[in-house]
Amino acid sequence: MISDRERARPRRFSRRLGLGLIASAMSLASPVAAQSTAGAATASRFKGEPVSPDARDTANWVAASHDNHGLPFVIIDKVEAKVFAFDGVGILRGTAPALLGMAHGDDSVAGIGQRKLATITPAERTTPAGRFEASLGHDFEQDILWIDYTAALSMHRVIVGRRVDNRAGRLASPTPSDNRISYGCVNVPPAFYDGVVKPLFTGTVGVVYILPETRPLRSVFAVPVDGAD
Repeated sequence: MISDRERARPRRFSRRLGLGLIASAMSLASPVAAQSTAGAATASRFKGEPVSPDARDTANWVAASHDNHGLPFVIIDKVEAKVFAFDGVGILRGTAPALLGMAHGDDSVAGIGQRKLATITPAERTTPAGRFEASLGHDFEQDILWIDYTAALSMHRVIVGRRVDNRAGRLASPTPSDNRISYGCVNVPPAFYDGVVKPLFTGTVGVVYILPETRPLRSVFAVPVDGAD
């Protein structure tokens, strides 16, 4: 699924993160004050960018709990087909539309990373939800961000692909309804990859949070029920 072609096996970044979720602190402020503070923090964090409740709550949780361990992180909102990239302290560095797996679903098919693309059916072309350690690498043609190497899942510049797929046109369209076309990889605009993603992940690993679309958010991430900071 790397560049939606058969993948090469590059040398992986060897650093590993310590896993485990850090519980966010309980706020002692009044509900009204807490809501006001959370709203202000969200507005500042996203710099006025439109954001879904799930993406907002996830970003606030990561910033409050330090689940990213001070590393750059990316939130991929599959429902809105949108990517948010943050630095290690939770400052938004950029956002962009994305192309995602053709099939709706939150799990990868077992062993899919070892299969040839021609054997992967449309129903198996999902972009899985979850928390992933990510690092830069390469496929046959370009540098990419490996999200899940075992499942052959990456983020990369949008490819030309077949003319009938019209990937660039889908990426530029104003709605997310036509953004499901890939084998599972996340396609983003070249300018976003080169200007935001690549600088953030150069020389380091980071964390990618892919939001679920068929399961509740809080069944995947330890986000507080109120979504507050």
